[in-house]
Amino acid sequence: MNEHPGLKKSHKVWIWILSIAVPLVVAMLFSVRIPGVERLGFLPPIYASINGLTAILLIAAFVQIRKGNRKIHERIMKLCIILSALFLVMYVLYHMTSDSTPYGGEGVLRYIYFTILLTHISLSVTVIPFVLITFARALSGDFSRHKRIARITFPIWLYVAVSGVIVYLMISPYY
Repeated sequence: MNEHPGLKKSHKVWIWILSIAVPLVVAMLFSVRIPGVERLGFLPPIYASINGLTAILLIAAFVQIRKGNRKIHERIMKLCIILSALFLVMYVLYHMTSDSTPYGGEGVLRYIYFTILLTHISLSVTVIPFVLITFARALSGDFSRHKRIARITFPIWLYVAVSGVIVYLMISPYY
């Protein structure tokens, strides 16, 4: 009998619901303004810092699992998921109180910025099911399959976290 038959059907359903709903809700909320709430302009440096901290913690979690410290790895990864959710809430709140900031850079920097921005956005959507599946496999104790997908999830999530900081640093002079 297989000790770890994989994710339960209900987990798979929730992973796909969240993977589709989160980007759609975020996109829809961009057009919603919170009445009576002034622009929350203090949020971008905070959520950019959360991205930076997430990147550092992802690397720390990788180091811990390589050392065999599964419990520390697990705690750090749970913190990364909490930080990513906190980032998302702040990001949406900011955009529900502010118009998008146009990038003011010119020349090659403009191409670099938009390349990083487009890859950041597309991979931030792509990574959602990977993170959820990786996390669910770990929680279910299916560590061999967890490890296989984590090899894909980790670099994508790390890129999203680091590129989020880069996008912020490049656009911040134009806020």
